[in-house]
Amino acid sequence: MKKIILSAIMLLGLAFTAQSQEISKHALGLRLGDNNGFGGEISYQLGLNQKNRLEFDLGWRDDRHVDAIKGVALYQWVWNIEGGFNWYAGVGGGIAAWDYDYNGPGGDFDDSGTYVFAAGDIGIEYRFKEFPLTLSLDARPEIGSGYYDDDNFGFDVGLGARFRF
Repeated sequence: MKKIILSAIMLLGLAFTAQSQEISKHALGLRLGDNNGFGGEISYQLGLNQKNRLEFDLGWRDDRHVDAIKGVALYQWVWNIEGGFNWYAGVGGGIAAWDYDYNGPGGDFDDSGTYVFAAGDIGIEYRFKEFPLTLSLDARPEIGSGYYDDDNFGFDVGLGARFRF
């Protein structure tokens, strides 16, 4: 009887570990997005445990008249969908600096500034098992103050590719 109970517990434990996702301790790559102009970010993820991680992004934005650089830090929760597919959600914030320069019909405008913002994050990712690459697609709404266009809300959609190590 003890062998049957022990075998059942081991089988149940094996089933639960087979369902858990694996978050890499480190992942480094690029996140390409669009928030008032095409931009890219260098992205680093630090796995805290099997369900949580931190993400740090340092990016630049380039529009016809606006250049910006921004840093973002996010705390994310990760849930396994099936196999290598995970979905995640997170919260965080960041700081950015921008430079607006317009010379054309209607006048010449030149301004610059900085702003802070709060951000949310929701997305889906696929983790390849054959090689250490993760692809992701996410949406990041941002709300803050001091944007160059006086709109305090931004919505950023990004496609990421990160190398796990």
